[in-house]
Amino acid sequence: MNPLKIIKNGVITENPTLMQCIGLCPTLATSTSAENGIGMGIAATAVLIGSNIAIAAIRKFVPDEIRIPIFIVLIAGFVTVTQLLISGFFPALDGSLGIFIPLIVVNCIILARAEAFAFKNGVLDSLLDGIGMGLGFTIALTAIGIVRELLGNGTVFSVKMTPAGFQPGLLVILPPGGFITLGIFMGVFRKYQDWKAAKQGKPAPVHAVGCAGCAMSGQCGAPAKGGGN
Repeated sequence: MNPLKIIKNGVITENPTLMQCIGLCPTLATSTSAENGIGMGIAATAVLIGSNIAIAAIRKFVPDEIRIPIFIVLIAGFVTVTQLLISGFFPALDGSLGIFIPLIVVNCIILARAEAFAFKNGVLDSLLDGIGMGLGFTIALTAIGIVRELLGNGTVFSVKMTPAGFQPGLLVILPPGGFITLGIFMGVFRKYQDWKAAKQGKPAPVHAVGCAGCAMSGQCGAPAKGGGN
């Protein structure tokens, strides 16, 4: 497979947050600031890359009937290592992200890529898929975090960016503001995808929603539509 196409797929074509609508719990909870967004994105990317490589490397030896428990054990191992590194080198970030670092274990982006891609492809392609999906997730979280932090606190990466008379909008950094900001980002991003497809004379992309766009929907028995965790 084309390496650039694999990475582009994760960043743009099948962006897990803006196109597939999965992994929304950490997106909404940790995007209150740019620092939290990029920190969560990098942590998830590290787990994605590690678990994808490991699963691709052992996929021929894993019985199909017990592959999901094996995936979870491998993912949990990489999450533990990632959490220990963050707590050791970035204690402030560890305190800000809190429970959402260990909850990467059940982030449907990680398990979905293991099931949909790493278990069916080689190590190199799985590495690239982890990089692409991780970048897409990180970019989305950071962009949403920048907007929410700027409008809610008047700062970006804790640096004052607004004039003295600016009145921050507290709503933006509260849960309702997270939903509103995410919805605006998704609408703009999908509109751009439709415009780009029309310009190139291609059919508009199918915008799967929640579980409909998740590779694990067939395993968990989830309904065709709905939000992902």
